[in-house]
Amino acid sequence: MSAPATPPFPSPSVDAAASLRLRVAESVARACDGAVGAAEVLASTESLAALGVGSLALLRLADAVEDEFGVLLDLGDGALHTDGFDGLVAQLLRLGAAEPR
Repeated sequence: MSAPATPPFPSPSVDAAASLRLRVAESVARACDGAVGAAEVLASTESLAALGVGSLALLRLADAVEDEFGVLLDLGDGALHTDGFDGLVAQLLRLGAAEPR
């Protein structure tokens, strides 16, 4: 009988994930110049594009994420445009963005 597989990265705590979720929602709102509010982002299950987050705002968001967390978002990744906010947060967690640098 083999041992259970160990995840490649430690799982962030629930508090760290919730904190990241809030900080990224605020970053999305700033990237959109307030056209989409953080509360709206947090409550939505739609894609960021469906919320009204345009390509310029995504570029601003990618810059903000890199500055705050040292994580690079691939703007060519279709998931960034089609996944909802929770998908973005999950991607950032996988990339190690739980703690600001």
